[in-house]
Amino acid sequence: MKQTYSASDFKKGQPRWCPGCGDHFFLASLHKAMAEIGVAPYETAVISGIGCSSRLPYYVNTYAMQTIHGRAAAIATGAKVVNPKLTVWQISGDGDGLAIGGNHFIHAMRRNVDLNMILLNNRIYGLTKGQYSPTSPRGFVSKSSPYGTVEDPFRPAELCFGARGRFFARAVATDQPGTIDILKAAHAHKGAAVCEILQNCVIFNNGCHDLVYNKEGRQKNAIYVRHGEKLVFGENKEYGLMQEGFGLKVVKIGENGITLDDILTHDAHCQDNTLQLKLAMMSPEDGFPIALGVIRDVQAPTYDEAVNRQIEEVKEQKPYHTFMELLETNDIWEVK
Repeated sequence: MKQTYSASDFKKGQPRWCPGCGDHFFLASLHKAMAEIGVAPYETAVISGIGCSSRLPYYVNTYAMQTIHGRAAAIATGAKVVNPKLTVWQISGDGDGLAIGGNHFIHAMRRNVDLNMILLNNRIYGLTKGQYSPTSPRGFVSKSSPYGTVEDPFRPAELCFGARGRFFARAVATDQPGTIDILKAAHAHKGAAVCEILQNCVIFNNGCHDLVYNKEGRQKNAIYVRHGEKLVFGENKEYGLMQEGFGLKVVKIGENGITLDDILTHDAHCQDNTLQLKLAMMSPEDGFPIALGVIRDVQAPTYDEAVNRQIEEVKEQKPYHTFMELLETNDIWEVK
């Protein structure tokens, strides 16, 4: 009989984050998701880099490791390859994951390592007290950009898709059901699964995701995408998305003869990521809702399985399988 777990089975310690920090919300969702997934704590590892969010391994009752800045993906890859049965959660902030850790991030995508990669995005460096990060918007005023940044930011979805990512999902930290849904989907996916979590830094960048940070905002400014379902949104599901040329457009159902049949159906499993990327890149600044949920979920061979399969194939071809057998493959002299 399979053992069942509760969120308390995965809790540990007393979180030391600022009151109201999005990390608190996400941690609670992660505990509940782990319990619903049902993988035992001793078969789970949580690995992070450096940053406010990277303190999270201290607060989970699993194998856990806080590594060095930007190297969470490298350590997580090693853990997964050595023990493929281990469920590995990688926790990074937008700075840790996309700045110093950006190279590891894209190669984990390219290799398709079976990791659950959580990107907690508050568009700021919080631990070092308010410098702009790789996801801060152009013109953002911070301690390290007092006159506004003169750089365009990374958009995590675009980076993930560009590195041949097969899974990308997004949720808001304060939306527990939505967060749990994408965490469970990430675990079910075999391969590198990126979950972008939109959260506020209440001290240095409060309000950066205000458009969708509460339920009312999400009803107006977000669209929940679900595979096989129509792409509709709005407080009364009165709006939908249609294809227009190579792009998307927002339409009101019932106007100009538009019916539900004209609205696009979300296909998260489509190998061609063209429409998935367009969904992931939508923004209220351009008159579109923010897409939440599993945007892309495509299966492909994983790095860890391929490496271990290759090791077994090579071992079968060798005349020796232990160190003693290796010694005995060559000439042996007995010294008296």
